[in-house]
Amino acid sequence: MKKVSLGSWAFAAGPYADNPVSFDQSAKRIAEAGYDAIEVGSFGHVTLDGYATKESRAELKSFLDELGLERSGYGCDQRAFDPTVLGNREKYVEQFARNLELCNDLAIKHVRVDTGAQPNRYRDDDEYESAKGAVTEIFNAAAQKAADAGIAMTWEFEPGFIFNKPSEIVEIHEKVDHPNFSLLYDTSHAYMCAVVGSRQRGKKETLPGGAEELLDKLEGKISALHLMDSNGSLNDNNTSSHDPFGTGYVDFKALAPKLLKIPQLDYWTIDMCFWPAAWELVDAQLAYVRKLLEGAEAVQEPAATPPPAGEAAAGEARAAE
Repeated sequence: MKKVSLGSWAFAAGPYADNPVSFDQSAKRIAEAGYDAIEVGSFGHVTLDGYATKESRAELKSFLDELGLERSGYGCDQRAFDPTVLGNREKYVEQFARNLELCNDLAIKHVRVDTGAQPNRYRDDDEYESAKGAVTEIFNAAAQKAADAGIAMTWEFEPGFIFNKPSEIVEIHEKVDHPNFSLLYDTSHAYMCAVVGSRQRGKKETLPGGAEELLDKLEGKISALHLMDSNGSLNDNNTSSHDPFGTGYVDFKALAPKLLKIPQLDYWTIDMCFWPAAWELVDAQLAYVRKLLEGAEAVQEPAATPPPAGEAAAGEARAAE
């Protein structure tokens, strides 16, 4: 059985931004609900400034250990240094290294990044391609820094940020070209990128097979997973609306068996980012994913068919001899 995690940022961003639930309270709620892990968010929760010392991080690690919560990953805040600007490379990697140190202090082995810039930031074709080159170069340097620290680096593509067409997602991965760089597949973002073509530059690019076809195209490139539904719209922050399971259009029954086959994917992380009633849905979303996992595992590993009676008898006779 895969382990189920929940992203802490759901209680600190969007509707919760003005009155965030503390990280400690969030962790306790997640542990009491029966989750295996927590995905630590830097946005409003565990920041470099808030946990600046080894001592403060050691206390936080002990707190999470006592709750029985593993850490599925860290949502890294690199917004101060836009990776689409090549001149930010040194500062980006320098701050990223500090985030990696925090990850190691908290026993976190996956760190998430994004492309940072808004999709419509670069309207000139040459500027757009230059921004793409800057992202791939900076991500390559960051991936090596993460590898040196023993931490896997993943990029979360989404309509909220630049380079969100299916072909661009594949292209970015290929151009970064680093063994420690992989993708985070978010089911809601995948639906908006592959089915709706939301906030894409120029002509829309969608896939006939939708989110499932995008998953196929990204085979061998994924090392992290976020789960939530999608109603085909954007939220107030101009990115995918992460709707409760069963209220949108994502075909989890079709996706789940394929998600289960992704190698070395230990955690299925629920992402209720920007959902106004996230706190009240903690238990129900866990129950949905547990049931989804059970169904997917049943499909992947059907019960063994017993041999015909004659063959069984023959086998018993041979064993007796």
